[in-house]
Amino acid sequence: MQRASPSPARSYDVASPHRADLAEIFNQDRNSPARHRQILETSRQEHTRIREEAERVLQEARLKEERDRVLEQRRKEEERIKTEQELAAERVRLNELKAKKIEIPPLLPDPEPPKPAPKPTPPAAVPPANKVDEPKPTSVLNGAGPFGSTAPTAQPSSGLFAAKAPPAPTPSPLPPVPAVAPAAKPANSVLGIGGLLNGTSQTNGTAGTTGAVPAAPPVAPTAPAVPTIDRYTVIHKNLKGLRKMMAEQAKTNRALKERMGDMRRELRKCIGQLSAGAPGVNRSQQTKITDLLREALANQVQSQLIDPSDYVFEPRQPVEGAARNEPALPSLFIYLLNIFSKGAISQFINEASARPETADPVGVCVAATISEPDFLWRGRSMIDILLAKFRIVCPVLFGYRGSEKTEQGRARLGWWKDSGRWIGEQQHMDRMTGLGAGFAAISLRKFAASKKQNPYPARHYWTAMARIVNTPAVEISNTQCIVLKAMIENYEGKFIDAYGSAAVVALRTALVEFPARAPTKGAAVHSLEVLATLLKKNTGLTLG
Repeated sequence: MQRASPSPARSYDVASPHRADLAEIFNQDRNSPARHRQILETSRQEHTRIREEAERVLQEARLKEERDRVLEQRRKEEERIKTEQELAAERVRLNELKAKKIEIPPLLPDPEPPKPAPKPTPPAAVPPANKVDEPKPTSVLNGAGPFGSTAPTAQPSSGLFAAKAPPAPTPSPLPPVPAVAPAAKPANSVLGIGGLLNGTSQTNGTAGTTGAVPAAPPVAPTAPAVPTIDRYTVIHKNLKGLRKMMAEQAKTNRALKERMGDMRRELRKCIGQLSAGAPGVNRSQQTKITDLLREALANQVQSQLIDPSDYVFEPRQPVEGAARNEPALPSLFIYLLNIFSKGAISQFINEASARPETADPVGVCVAATISEPDFLWRGRSMIDILLAKFRIVCPVLFGYRGSEKTEQGRARLGWWKDSGRWIGEQQHMDRMTGLGAGFAAISLRKFAASKKQNPYPARHYWTAMARIVNTPAVEISNTQCIVLKAMIENYEGKFIDAYGSAAVVALRTALVEFPARAPTKGAAVHSLEVLATLLKKNTGLTLG
C-alpha cells in the first residue's frame, strides 16, 4: 500500500516578527546616525498621529457636550413656555370667573302653619293668653368651627349618600343640633346602607338627627344652640402644653432628659425606615417602637403622672377587665405617643405625597402599635392623639371646607404656611395626597384574624368619604378632590372587602357623580374621572 505524500509546505510572504526583530538587532547599521534619524522620524510621525487622534476625540466630546447643553437649555425653555401657557390659561379662566356674577334669589318666607278655627267662648270667659311662637329649627353647618365661618345651605343630593350617613365612631367637630318638626329631610344628608348608620344623618359634615319630631305644646323660645369647641383642636393644644411640661421636667431630671432625647430620635428613625415591600424590616422597626413605648409606660426614668383624659376625645370610665384603668399614666408615654403620631403624619406628607403606596406600611405600623393591649387605656386606644393631628393638617376629612381663594378658606382646608406665607399650590396638593392615602391606610385595616381591637374601623373611612361627597356643588374644592382620590386609589379593594356592593355604589358616587357636580372642571376634578376609568381598565370595575 502506497503511503500518502506529505502535504506541501505552506509558504508565507511575510517574515516572522521574531526573525524581523533578530535582523534588526544584528543589522550593522542599527547605531548609525541615519538609522537614528529614521527612528526619530518614525516616532515623531506616530506622536503626531496620536496627538491628532486625541485632538479629534476631544473635539467630538466638546461638540457632544455642547449639543447636550443646548438640548437641556431647549428643554428648560420648552418647560418654561409650557408653564407660562398654563399660567396664562389659568389666569384667563380666573378672570372669566371673576367677571361672572350669579344672581342669588331671595329666600322665600317659611309657610305659616294653618290656624285652627276659633272656638266660641262664653261672654264672661277670660280671653286666652297669646301663644308663644314655637322656636324655629336651627342647624349648625360645618362652616361654624375654629375658623369662625359658616358654609352656605347645601342643596339636596341624590344617590347612595342621599339620606343618612355612617356614624363616626368619634363625634364630628360640631355637636348635633336638634330639629323641631322638620318638614323635609335635612339638606345634603347622607344615606347609610342596611341600617349601618343607626338612624343618624349628616349636614355639611356635622352629625344630626333625622325624622320628624312629634308636635309638642308651645314653649317659650330658647336661645340658639352654640357649637361646642372642636375637641380635636383642644387635644392638639394640650399636646403642645405637654411638650413644654416635658421640657420643664427635663431641666430637673437629667436621666429623663437624656433618655427622652434618645427615645425621640429612635422613634423618628424607626418610622422613617418603614418602606413598601420590606415586611421584615417593617416588623423589626415596629418591634423597636413597641419596646420604646413599653419602656416609657414602665416609667423607668420617673416622669410625672398625668391624666390621659386631656388627650382623648370622650370621657372614659374604668372598664372591667381592662389592663389599665388607673386615672393617670406616665407623661413620657403620652409624649412618645405624640412623637410617634407626629412622625407618622410627617411620613405621609414627605414620602406618600410622591409615592402614595408608601403610606400602607406606615398605616400598618400605626394600627398595630396603637392597638397593643398594653397601650389601651380603659379598654380603648389612644388613637385620638393621631386624629387630633390629622384634624389640623387635613380638615376636609372631618367635614371642613372653604374657598381656596380666601385666607379664611385656605385655613379651613388645612393649607399650610411656611415662614408666615402660604405654600405653593402644588406643594399643598402633594401634602393632601399623602394625608389622604395615610388616612385610608389607617382606617381600612383588617383585624378579623387578630386578637387586637381595631383602633379605627372602616366606618370612619365611610364617614370621611360621605362628608366630602356631600359638599354642595358651589363649595366643591380642589383640595377635597385630591384627598378623595388619594383615599380611593390603591385602597378600592380594601373598601369593597369591607362593604361589598355598597362600596361599589359609594365609589360611583365619589368618582362619577361627585366630579360631575363640580362647577369648575380643573385637573383635580378630572383626576377623579380618570381614576374611575383606570379602575375599569385595570380591575374591570365599571362605575359610569
